[in-house]
Amino acid sequence: MEEAHTCIVCNERKQEGIRIWNQFICLSCEREIVQTDVDDDRYAYYIERMKRIWLEAIS
Repeated sequence: MEEAHTCIVCNERKQEGIRIWNQFICLSCEREIVQTDVDDDRYAYYIERMKRIWLEAIS
């Protein structure tokens, strides 16, 4: 069984997803991010959550 990781977007522990610079994004959040239009209110939320990847990478 694969180990569960905490998603940086939804903060839930899931087994399947992607890693970007040691930060985990679950499959459901990845799909939502990819399918969200820039005019959608959720887009700004996803951008803020994704900033955690870059902040972690430069610190």
